[in-house]
Amino acid sequence: MTDLVVAGAGPAGLMTALHARAAGLDVLVVDPRTGPIDKACGEGLMPGALRSLESLGLDLQRDVPGRQIRGIRYLDGDVHAEAHFRGRPGRGVRRDVLQGALARLAAERGIQRVAGRVGDVRQSADSVTATLHTASGTSAVTADHLVAADGLHSPIRQRLGLQLPATGPPRWGLRRHVAVAPWTDLVEVHWATGAEVYVTPVGDDEVSVAVLSGRRASFDEHLTAFPGLADRLAGANADDVRGAGPLRQRVKGRVSGRVLLVGDAAGYVDALTGEGIDIAARASLRLVQCLVAGRPDDYEQAWQQVTRRYRWITGSLLAASRQKPVRRRLVGTAARLPRVFDAAVDQLTR
Repeated sequence: MTDLVVAGAGPAGLMTALHARAAGLDVLVVDPRTGPIDKACGEGLMPGALRSLESLGLDLQRDVPGRQIRGIRYLDGDVHAEAHFRGRPGRGVRRDVLQGALARLAAERGIQRVAGRVGDVRQSADSVTATLHTASGTSAVTADHLVAADGLHSPIRQRLGLQLPATGPPRWGLRRHVAVAPWTDLVEVHWATGAEVYVTPVGDDEVSVAVLSGRRASFDEHLTAFPGLADRLAGANADDVRGAGPLRQRVKGRVSGRVLLVGDAAGYVDALTGEGIDIAARASLRLVQCLVAGRPDDYEQAWQQVTRRYRWITGSLLAASRQKPVRRRLVGTAARLPRVFDAAVDQLTR
């Protein structure tokens, strides 16, 4: 019997496994994908996320190639507002690059990984047994605890009956990489009616372009609402579009017996503030601390504490952006009140 099984080898799952290994636990990571794992996301790492990654043992300059980001710029037509990070800069990093760096570190730390999928989960008073479906057949693994880090639409969360009905209008995300040299060291957030586009430098000759919208349409269709940006990107080589959504995921709780949820599987509001990796990093540490202390039920309260600011700021901004008169004034208000905008951005980077 192992100490911990982690279902999912994305950043949230691997960070959980690394924290657990550092605490002396035996860990098994299970994921059907064997190569670098990519997904639609904005790919901007806030300073807090960088501190968490360094605490795991990653050398950001050596292990995680990307581009420094100095702050955030909001744009709505000719109106713009920008705020610089008050402490250290952030970093634009491709998602597959980040996941690959974490996977290599996990391998170096001796964390076992199996290519497969977690199926049924059965629990007793002192263990949890998961069915594993691999290329060689079906088997079972028993552990003290299981962590579900299996993504936005977590099958484990749904099988445990932890999924709640979504509320509010749905939102979707699309992302692609475009081969153009970054024209700024800021993350640019372009606003239009019903959608935002996030442009993040991720390399010397590459930017990440992510769309968030309440309307289902193709990437190119969405880009027509941002003619200035579309002109800047026109003719450049780009990779395939990746999508995600609906983004809003409501969850009854993060603990079900000996199964705990982390990352997107633990619940999600929206990608509007770009805090996904930072939240996953801090929550994974608190999760492992609760396990080591022998108090797994405390993780629910710990998760609530870690995500409180994110949920409040993201929920408030999302609610405001759904009101057309307010949405039209958001960037202009930020431009007129630079100190308020600076303070808001500072809250997101701590």
